[in-house]
Amino acid sequence: MGDIRYDKRVAVITGAGGGLGKTYALLLASRGAKVVVNDLGGKPDGTGASHSAADQTAQEIRDQGGEAIANYDSVSTPEGGEAIIKAALDKFGRVDIVINNAGVLRDKTFAKLTPEELNVVLDVHLKGAFFVSQPAFRAMKTQNYGRFVFTASAAGLFGNFGQTNYGAAKMGLVGLSNVLAIEGAKNNIRSNVIAPIAKTRMTEELLGPLAEFVKPELVTPLVAYLASEACEVTHEIFSVGGGRYARIFIGLTPGWFAGKDTVPKVEDVADHMAQIRSTADYIIPDGIGDEMRQIAKLLR
Repeated sequence: MGDIRYDKRVAVITGAGGGLGKTYALLLASRGAKVVVNDLGGKPDGTGASHSAADQTAQEIRDQGGEAIANYDSVSTPEGGEAIIKAALDKFGRVDIVINNAGVLRDKTFAKLTPEELNVVLDVHLKGAFFVSQPAFRAMKTQNYGRFVFTASAAGLFGNFGQTNYGAAKMGLVGLSNVLAIEGAKNNIRSNVIAPIAKTRMTEELLGPLAEFVKPELVTPLVAYLASEACEVTHEIFSVGGGRYARIFIGLTPGWFAGKDTVPKVEDVADHMAQIRSTADYIIPDGIGDEMRQIAKLLR
């Protein structure tokens, strides 16, 4: 394969003032993309705001001969999401790539988690990705091209102590991406999810000694590929970190069929739990239709 470039493509990257987002912005710009560097400039817990982070990344891109503008709107409101995409359309005339990377942390054990700590994390991660992606999706449909990358986490896919709010938001992004992949297919819009392991200001303390081996730059090549025209993959999830790149998937097993016109007893379910839980002969559904077809086949 030849060099992957982004000439004439416009990328919107949220949380691009530092960490993972900055590496994405710098790489895509170095390969020809025009970049909207969005960053509210707050602290890891979402408080505060500053223009300096977005300004610095955008200036670095321009200093290296690329094109970029800084944007400071919050992803956490519909108005903010619209403003971010409007900035791209007003300056560059189109939106080809959206990398939803902005995030905050408010870790707390479930019994102690407050509604405010739940809401702020949902607002930035899940609602923020929705508010940015919806106006971008409309623009992509008009131009018949688009690439989305959503940033999930192992905390949502597998679970992690003290991160119910974060895990719920991150798993929600998987559902959001899956539907965009289906609805965008006919318009050449691809949507995928990454679950990164990387040293950033949000994760450095959590990672401990592992931090030095999981540099953000090791995540960037996969994101750059998923954001490229070369990528035909869609509706998928990837684990990435420390130089390892792997697919994560949700599988559906044959399970146990109680029989047509049969209402099993609770004890019947208990007796067949090993068969229900068996991972043999699974499929990876492309949508809910695959599940419906599995059931219809048994009922025929």
